[in-house]
Amino acid sequence: MSVSVERQGNEATLKINAEAAEVNKGFARAVAKVSNQVNIPGFRKGKAPRKVLENFVGKEAIKQEAFEIVANDQYRKALNDEKLIPVSDPQIKEQKFEENEPMDLTLTVTLKPEPELGEYKGLEVEKKAVAISDEDVNKALEDMQNRAAKMVEAKDAVISKGDFAIIDFAGTIDGKAFSGGEGKGYPLEVGSGSFIPGFEDQLVGLKAGDSTDVKVTFPADYFSKDLAGKEAVFKVHVQDVKRKELPVVDDALVAANSDSKTVEEFKTKTRERMTKMAEDEAQNAYEKALIEKAVANAKFDVPEIMVEDRINHMIEELSLNLESRKMNLDMYLKYTGTDLPKFRESQKPVALENVKADLILDAIAKKENIQVTEQDAVNEMASIASQHGATVKEVQKIIKDNNTVGLLLANVLRKKAARLIIDNAKGAEAPKTAEAPKAEEAPKTEETK
Repeated sequence: MSVSVERQGNEATLKINAEAAEVNKGFARAVAKVSNQVNIPGFRKGKAPRKVLENFVGKEAIKQEAFEIVANDQYRKALNDEKLIPVSDPQIKEQKFEENEPMDLTLTVTLKPEPELGEYKGLEVEKKAVAISDEDVNKALEDMQNRAAKMVEAKDAVISKGDFAIIDFAGTIDGKAFSGGEGKGYPLEVGSGSFIPGFEDQLVGLKAGDSTDVKVTFPADYFSKDLAGKEAVFKVHVQDVKRKELPVVDDALVAANSDSKTVEEFKTKTRERMTKMAEDEAQNAYEKALIEKAVANAKFDVPEIMVEDRINHMIEELSLNLESRKMNLDMYLKYTGTDLPKFRESQKPVALENVKADLILDAIAKKENIQVTEQDAVNEMASIASQHGATVKEVQKIIKDNNTVGLLLANVLRKKAARLIIDNAKGAEAPKTAEAPKAEEAPKTEETK
């Protein structure tokens, strides 16, 4: 076998030549394979002579099967020998394939880019300072007070913003009712903006027992295309008007609605939690900015097919997430007022950013000779298990059953490359050594045994 590779950017043309002996081996394997797949009267499966088999299925079927066997074998060997990583299926441009003759095959394929790395050590980005104010803490206390509020009937009161109007409503467009336009005893917080713009404003000043016609226009970007931009009239009857009765903020309120016993303890714990959350967000943003800088410093082009594949993966993950919440992708697209082509287009910037980051992290891992150890894989599975309330063994089984060990290891490799960028940034602290899980929490994968 001989192979020549011509690269133009991320596109490659492979010219493969296989000797006649390899071609004939392929024909022999094709005959055996097809013979075991068909039932020929008078012969046991797999025992019919070749001529009988060819008369039954046709010589062309045997030849096509032989070609697929030889071409796939030689293509895989060519990729391995030339150390090429494809990101697309190969496209056949030319072929010469006959029994007892050498095979000539010309393929084109899109290859994984090989970025020209720029600076990725000693990078410097600004890290957002964290400051939790008294107002932030007091707002959390106020939110608790509002959650504990009781709704009391406001007799003879006119509706004002902040009140809850208990309403019956029935909407029509051009005199015809429409789906979702009717409700009974609906508690609407006036001024919340939860209804169509202009609806709630027209309830201000009404009292319990009043009725009115509310005239509104659905927004042009309304999620339901059937209603978007159309004028509607809602017949509204006010059943009742209720207002919040806020409790006194004291130690008793705090003890009944939190893990603190006093107001001061609540404020202290809240400040600590908010500070921790803000610090985590600032750190995540800082690390993301460092990765983005390393990406920006490199030179490379991303094949469109890699972006499309990433979008496919993102949509698959979204679909699984929606199914866990008793929804599906069609319902989601309808609710958000879009369709699949538009949604795919909207995901391109994020998909491109993710693919770029992965390519750079892979390139850094290769240059720095970063390796994934068995313990690294175990630690990653332990982290996944912790996030999903599962055991390491359960995660290991799912990964093995779904044949995603390679994906797991690739993710770990990229995390280690990202950590190298972060730990080598200007002003970075010396990295801490992670504590390994206990032995009983570290089952081996088949790949790491």
